[in-house]
Amino acid sequence: MFAASAGRLICVFRRRTDTATEEPSATPEVAKSGGKGRPTPKRREAERRNRQPITAPKSRKEAYAQARERQARDRQKVKEGLARGDDRYLPKRDQGPARRLARDFVDSRRTFGEYFMYLTLLILLLAMVAPLTIKAYVYQFGWPVMLVLIIGESIYLGRRVKKLAQERCPDDNLRGLGFYTATRSMQIRRFRMPQPRLKPGQKDQV
Repeated sequence: MFAASAGRLICVFRRRTDTATEEPSATPEVAKSGGKGRPTPKRREAERRNRQPITAPKSRKEAYAQARERQARDRQKVKEGLARGDDRYLPKRDQGPARRLARDFVDSRRTFGEYFMYLTLLILLLAMVAPLTIKAYVYQFGWPVMLVLIIGESIYLGRRVKKLAQERCPDDNLRGLGFYTATRSMQIRRFRMPQPRLKPGQKDQV
């Protein structure tokens, strides 16, 4: 009887030790299955994967060529932004909604000022080839009439734009806006910068 009870105790202890030795071996499997499902990458491998290939110039000549190419792209980007009137690329005198309003107001109509250069060349040509009587009329009436028309138109456009800007852009800087408008009106249309957004007659947007 004593031998039977001793055998039972040995069997119980043997089962407990077996289960104790089996449980720790299952723990890593649970940890692996409950994690990301993949081993954590090493730091060296992660840095190698994130590293971007850099193509350094092989010579000084190639470096200069790359620098010139970058500068050309930057200049082209600035030129395009200036042409379309993007405030990021405009000089300070051209920035702001009031200046944009002035440009649109002038560009939406024909002005005497934009023909100033053509009229001046015409008067000079007549003064060279015309008879003395016609020259006298040109100098006596041609120049004064042209100047009066251009100056009067510039004053009118400047006042109109300032009045519109006070209504639509009261928070913008309006200093020098009249002179800015007059200068724009005396430029040849095709040479204006920023380039005109409106054609003559498109007054619905200004």
